[in-house]
Amino acid sequence: MPWPFVASAALFGAVIGSFLNVVIARLPQGESLLRPGSRCPACGASISWHDNVPILAWLWLGARCRACRAPISARYPLVEGLTAILFGTAAYRFAAPMDLAATGCLLAALVAITFIDLDHRIIPNEISLPGIPIGFLFGALRPTVGPADAAIGVIAGGGVLFAIAYGYEKLRKREGMGMGDVKLLAMIGGFLGWRGVLVTMLVASLTGSIVGIAVMVRGGHGLRLAIPFGPFLAFGAAVHLFWGEALIAWYLGLPRA
Repeated sequence: MPWPFVASAALFGAVIGSFLNVVIARLPQGESLLRPGSRCPACGASISWHDNVPILAWLWLGARCRACRAPISARYPLVEGLTAILFGTAAYRFAAPMDLAATGCLLAALVAITFIDLDHRIIPNEISLPGIPIGFLFGALRPTVGPADAAIGVIAGGGVLFAIAYGYEKLRKREGMGMGDVKLLAMIGGFLGWRGVLVTMLVASLTGSIVGIAVMVRGGHGLRLAIPFGPFLAFGAAVHLFWGEALIAWYLGLPRA
């Protein structure tokens, strides 16, 4: 796609990221996403539009609230910048309007889920449950996925993780994976199809294992350390979204013993 379009998509992504900050902060608390408007988390003062420009406002305010001078977390520009990069990359990578729409919806959901899971160890049903039929609809309409692959993706995505979670709980007599992860992978399967589920699980399992082992060794937590799996599923889905077909082609091209 032309670079002006890519830049416009990145700017739009930054705006979406600003809204995702609201979702991340308010949704787990059961608060409205629309009312009241943006406000300082420390003093509650309303934030005017010119102090709410994505990324730039945080910089020119010196990462502090204009009213009370309380520090504002770097999480806010991080989410906005990450969403901008993802949307810009999607615009560069995909040309079909349906692909762009599906990619934007999926990426926005994954960003929100990642940071909510990191903060609260939950994946909100308000995102994952409607995301399953929405993902299936997008997947069914995309030529690269289609109705059959989207349906199999939903069933396989939810079924695989449910089987793992159920088996782990029966074997170890304690919960090892929440149902939020099950619904998340079902949503991802709807958007990306069954091949997306395979790549997502492979990447998530690999990266999750590496990070988990590193954290356990560094912190001495042993094998009972709880690490949210949602961010790794989100990362795996993004990897498949942008490079999945190339990874599959590379794997199939490897020489077999």
